[in-house]
Amino acid sequence: QVQLVESGGGSVQAGGSLRLSCAASAYSGSIYCMAWFRQAPGKEREEVARIYTGSGNTYYDVDSVKGRFTVSQDNVKNTLYLQMNSLKPEDTAMYYCAAGPTVRCTNYWGQGTQVTVSS
Repeated sequence: QVQLVESGGGSVQAGGSLRLSCAASAYSGSIYCMAWFRQAPGKEREEVARIYTGSGNTYYDVDSVKGRFTVSQDNVKNTLYLQMNSLKPEDTAMYYCAAGPTVRCTNYWGQGTQVTVSS
């Protein structure tokens, strides 16, 4: 069983930055994919970005975050990051870290961290 713990959320003004972290209890060899999801009030959860831990290849699933968000990993610290710049009020959501041993990437979930962006 893999445990994921997110941190780094908070409240910022539009245009600000935050860096989310997701510490995994297990990493290389047991996790193939890690991803960030978000869920805004009244909306469905959506995948924001993912990284394949072996290759380091990244993918961004939400057009509005491309060029503003960067997903990365630290294999030594077993940690996933999401650097969020030029934040907008529409980025306000609960952000979740997910991971999996396959491309499905959603076998394990963190508890979420709230990001609130004010205009």
